[in-house]
Amino acid sequence: MDKKIISTAALLGMIAIILGAFGAHALKKVLNIEQLNTFETGVRYQIYHALFLLFVGIIPALNSKTKKIISNLVLSGVILFSGSIYLLATNDLTPIDFRFVGPVTPIGGFLLISAWAVLFFNALKKSDAN
Repeated sequence: MDKKIISTAALLGMIAIILGAFGAHALKKVLNIEQLNTFETGVRYQIYHALFLLFVGIIPALNSKTKKIISNLVLSGVILFSGSIYLLATNDLTPIDFRFVGPVTPIGGFLLISAWAVLFFNALKKSDAN
């Protein structure tokens, strides 16, 4: 399980770096400042959660069930939160109107918050047992 989580973290991090570079170079020429800032928000949250997953994958204090729950929440959250932000920020560049994905952004955010909450409550539970 740790190998899968660390691999997922690495993939999310790699994609975030690629998208960040793409935004800084290619999209800078075609997006306005607000759209570019929105896109960068998606990249920033993706990289934060790639690092979070990396931490979850290497911390020995978490059992595999908790790691799997956090991993699933983070992956789903990044896809919904950052993914929808990428689509919304670049909406003017495509023939498809992606505004319909707007409502999934807060759902993705809630999943990311939930992943942190699972870690938080697990840490409280562990410290109470000691």
